[in-house]
Order: sequence, then C-alpha cells, then structure tokens
Amino acid sequence: MLPFTDAFLLLTGRNERQVAAIADEVMDKLHEAGAKPLRREGVSEARWVLLDFGDIVVHVFHEEDRIYYSLERLWSDCPVLPLGLDEAPSA
Repeated sequence: MLPFTDAFLLLTGRNERQVAAIADEVMDKLHEAGAKPLRREGVSEARWVLLDFGDIVVHVFHEEDRIYYSLERLWSDCPVLPLGLDEAPSA
C-alpha cells in the first residue's frame, strides 16, 4: 500500500482517441460503482490522463508516454495486484 492511495491502475491507449475513450469508460464504471473522482487531469490532451478517486489512482497513458515515464519502474518495489484480465474472453 502507498501512503497516499491504496492502488495505482495503469492503462494504455495507442492514440489520443483511445486514451480519452478508456478514461471515459473508467470514469463511467467507477461512477456506477459509487466512486466519486477527487481530481481529473490531462483529459483535454489525452496523452496522460490521471483520475484520482482517493483509494485508487488511475493513469491512462498514450503508449509513447507510458514508455517514457515508466511508472512501473518508479514503483517497482510495490506489490502488484492481479486483476485476472490476462485471459482472452471466451467466444
């Protein structure tokens, strides 16, 4: 656990349109679950969108920016929480 949030969720889009769409979907789903955002940043540029929900902070990156900033390296000593999303959906 980090001192300022319980978890980071790192997501990647291949272009600005995908980054914006991913951020919108995350906002919608967390809103449906009852979460309220404390802060949103980067929405207009859609290169690195930060969605702060207090207990969870979501980073939606353009793939070039995710490689450049490499938050995984910065937070490499934190535990990784599996989400069970690695499996392809069944047809």
